[in-house]
Amino acid sequence: MPETHHNRVAEGARGAVVRADALIASRFAARFVDVTGQTRALANLAGMKRARQRGRGVEFDEVRAYAAGDDVRTIDWRVTARAGTPHTKLFHEDREQPILVAVDQRTPMKFGSTRCFKSVMAAHIGSLALWSGLQAGERVGGAVLGDEKVSDTRPKRSQHAVLSVIRDLVNEGDPAPVAPTQQSLSDLLLQLEQIARAGTRLFIVSDFFDLFDDDGVAPLRRLARKTQIVAIKITDPLEAQLPRAGYYAVTDGQAHSQLDTSTTAAREAYAEGYQAQHLLTLQKLRELRIPMVQIRTDEDPLKCLLTVFPPR
Repeated sequence: MPETHHNRVAEGARGAVVRADALIASRFAARFVDVTGQTRALANLAGMKRARQRGRGVEFDEVRAYAAGDDVRTIDWRVTARAGTPHTKLFHEDREQPILVAVDQRTPMKFGSTRCFKSVMAAHIGSLALWSGLQAGERVGGAVLGDEKVSDTRPKRSQHAVLSVIRDLVNEGDPAPVAPTQQSLSDLLLQLEQIARAGTRLFIVSDFFDLFDDDGVAPLRRLARKTQIVAIKITDPLEAQLPRAGYYAVTDGQAHSQLDTSTTAAREAYAEGYQAQHLLTLQKLRELRIPMVQIRTDEDPLKCLLTVFPPR
């Protein structure tokens, strides 16, 4: 991979604000990964023994007069009855697999202790998946979950669809006063049910902190029956483990406080709590045969995608 393209995407996933120019520039890095492909690594993450290619099969094309050698199982009996002579259905292979990318940009995602906020990393992962899907010739679209609404773009085979999602990501990524989150992950999943057609490859990029609130599993289960879901969990190192012993100033943008990490018991309880929640999320997703890819805010988004998707 040319170093210039690698550096461009690595530098883009930085800071606290989602930048449109960085997401647009990720189209160059997206040429090196095929998010429409299927790999053993992806199947293993879903708990499957072998990779499955869902959503692609045969599609009706036309009806013509029956000819010797045609499969009698494809005879169209209604047309045959009307015409008085045997007619058979013809089919062609359906290779379309729309790519739909859903990105969580609510207030809990606006957190980071290293290179960038979780919201910024999520936006870069989402834009990489969109550009990669478009470059593979698929229809692409997406949905952005904000604190107050869900914005969606219906799948189209056009860069305008990618730019529309990017516009929503940038709007949701602007700094704003801390306010209660009114939208839940289940609101996003219910919206995706309305726009995801059967056979779609659906990327859900979030920290999944409220996946089990408000019965979020029910719409996820329904989506899993008709689409191929890939869950991408965005995490920050500080969520998994407290920093070394000491006193740290912390703020949510309004209130200020101090964090004391000097107690060993508190540090261990913090790490155990995170690990228990992580394993529960992993277990629930595997029960639905949904692979979960974990990406930290201090990692390179393209390199992480290349660990589970084939290079192009």
